[in-house]
Amino acid sequence: MTSSDKIAIVTGAGTGIGKASALALLSDGWSVVLAGRRQNLLEATREQAKDAAARSLVVQTDVRDPTSIKALFARTAETFGRLDMLFNNAGAFSPRALLEDLTYEEWTNVVETNLTGVFLCTQEAFRMMKEQDPRGGRIINNGSISAHAPRPNSAPYTATKHAITGLTKSTALDGRKYDIACGQIDIGNAETEGTSRMRDVGVPQAYGEIAKEPVMDIEHVAQAVVYMANLPLESNVQFMTIMATKMPFIGRG
Repeated sequence: MTSSDKIAIVTGAGTGIGKASALALLSDGWSVVLAGRRQNLLEATREQAKDAAARSLVVQTDVRDPTSIKALFARTAETFGRLDMLFNNAGAFSPRALLEDLTYEEWTNVVETNLTGVFLCTQEAFRMMKEQDPRGGRIINNGSISAHAPRPNSAPYTATKHAITGLTKSTALDGRKYDIACGQIDIGNAETEGTSRMRDVGVPQAYGEIAKEPVMDIEHVAQAVVYMANLPLESNVQFMTIMATKMPFIGRG
């Protein structure tokens, strides 16, 4: 099966890593379902794909809503007939506040987006992938460096990203009998609209000060996702860490 025969869903495809990865997959010949909450940003991603836009499908989706997720996968099946790769990328951050000051609603929003949404999308992917012919597919979860080490005042985000590691392992194990591979990409300091302040202003460090941090070109992340996606199902990148070389991860704190 060539790239032009393969179908991917990318959640959070309107901005940042999701957008860059969706565009890279389209450039590589994949057909891509662009999923996210904001229709206008998804349409902008498709427009940026230019000649490849004909191989894309925009589906406004809220991964916190089980009904919305079911509609996403139904549209994918109706339009393309199969699913070869799901990139569980959509994510949310909590406000930078002391742990004891976070509200229940702030905690729940992050958990529903970063963890429950990934689980629900994975369930739907399993249901499609195990029944299609050829059987199987690949799921890639966006774990983040925070799946290994937290930043200050990030309890909801860090908790969900640690949980994604467990979900990735369970998905990889439970998917074997269906020829479904699952891996995780942990990303550190990719330059997006939300991370420019790391480079320009600085962010809180574990030792209590604000410090600027190096960032890396987001295209390197997108190409890593394409590499993982294009592996034959007999092979799997279980965990990949891609990060700005000089960011304070090893030795953080």
